[in-house]
Amino acid sequence: MDLKQHIRSISDFPKPGILFRDISTLLRDADAWQVTMGRLSRAVAPARPDLLAGVESRGFLLAAPLASKLGCGFLMLRKPGKLPGRTVSVDYALEYGSDSLHIQTDAITPGQRVVVVDDLLATGGTMAAAITLLQKVGAEVTAAAVIIELGFLNGRARIGVPVSALVRYDE
Repeated sequence: MDLKQHIRSISDFPKPGILFRDISTLLRDADAWQVTMGRLSRAVAPARPDLLAGVESRGFLLAAPLASKLGCGFLMLRKPGKLPGRTVSVDYALEYGSDSLHIQTDAITPGQRVVVVDDLLATGGTMAAAITLLQKVGAEVTAAAVIIELGFLNGRARIGVPVSALVRYDE
């Protein structure tokens, strides 16, 4: 199945000049969703994760069911003010702004193997921040996985772990 046929492109979102790759059309197609989860499962399993870390918010949609399928735990990397208890954070630049990710201080047992999951890899800022944050709390980040990679932005070069992408756009 060609997953690109199930991903909608929306011009000028979230701001002028950005071509947004929308996975909502993929998620609502039962067959495409099952194929996506199967392919992500095969891509992530060799990293032998103890936990999958989903990046807010679309990463949650992927990482939670994938963790269930792989029989591992799931943790959330969230925006400021969204997690109870003590948190650790990292600030980072986006291709169209800046942001911050947070994790609860007790979310990781040092040395646990973690794979970061998100919907898209663009410039690599969010993924690199997620990896930095996880390492900050003692995780061994073994891989990253996304549905979409915008190869022309070369975000993969910023990621210090193997990255699996199901679909790649080179322009």
